[in-house]
Amino acid sequence: MDPQQPIADPAVTAEFLDTLAGAADAAQALALIDACRARIAGGGIFSIQQNVTRADDAPGQVLLRRFYSSAAGTFPVNGTKRKTLTRWTRRLFVEGRPFVGEGEAALAEHFDDFGQMRAFGLRSVVNVPLMQGPLCHATFNVFGTAPRWQPEQVFAFRLLALAAARWVPVAPGLSYRFGAAEPADAGAAA
Repeated sequence: MDPQQPIADPAVTAEFLDTLAGAADAAQALALIDACRARIAGGGIFSIQQNVTRADDAPGQVLLRRFYSSAAGTFPVNGTKRKTLTRWTRRLFVEGRPFVGEGEAALAEHFDDFGQMRAFGLRSVVNVPLMQGPLCHATFNVFGTAPRWQPEQVFAFRLLALAAARWVPVAPGLSYRFGAAEPADAGAAA
């Protein structure tokens, strides 16, 4: 992408952000974000996983609860899953950096529920950590049907994640650690 050339028909505009700011609640805001995501990605699924890990949970893993799902019939809101330390969790929960996975092999490697995803024709993912200081309190997830993302799509999803962050609360008592050098808790982020 040439940085001197504007993205044709950008989906994330000042007008969109102003509309989003007027949303009455998280459900309305995330539906607006999902509609924008669909303009950028075409087919696919959008979800937000809230990190609900607490200090009394076992170290070396995070407990995630689905906060929003564009495919709630198959991937219901409030569904939970545990994730141990992998390249995916390290990238998001330790480093606080986005993860881009392209191709079915990448999805199969990082997502236990890839069998369900395959039925939707999903072949790529962008996961963006929603941060509160050093703490990843949720992940913003876009799964796509194309095998690869364009750089401007990844950039737009990162902007949408920033816009979504205000609508996703930090879970009470949030705390997790993957090792002695990597503790994180909501008290340290305040």
